[in-house]
Amino acid sequence: MREKTDEQGFVIDDTSIAPGVVETIISLAAAEVPGVAGIGAAGPLSSILSNFSAGKALPTAGIKLNIGEDQRAAVEVTIQVYYGYRLAEVADNVRRAIAEAVSAQIGPEVSSVDIYVDELKFEGHDL
Repeated sequence: MREKTDEQGFVIDDTSIAPGVVETIISLAAAEVPGVAGIGAAGPLSSILSNFSAGKALPTAGIKLNIGEDQRAAVEVTIQVYYGYRLAEVADNVRRAIAEAVSAQIGPEVSSVDIYVDELKFEGHDL
């Protein structure tokens, strides 16, 4: 399997994959982890945007993806976590889920997944 990047995304075995597709895979993997309340930075703007896009699109604003010269993926994700969950445990589970999803669905090995917890949320309450 040959992998490379171009200006429009990633090319794997002569198939071009748009960066938005990869970000969606990462967002889905992170969102499925228990304790994750949201993807992306918290704040008034993100709350407004999530209300307009509720049920329509997955948030990808808090995701950064870089493919190095060694063809390994480095991922950075900002998440929000529900109060009551162990932050380190949620971060480890998100890290593992993202690495497995990217490797299984796209192909490149994941060199690192950096998790940034931006906010604690209370289930059932908007603060």
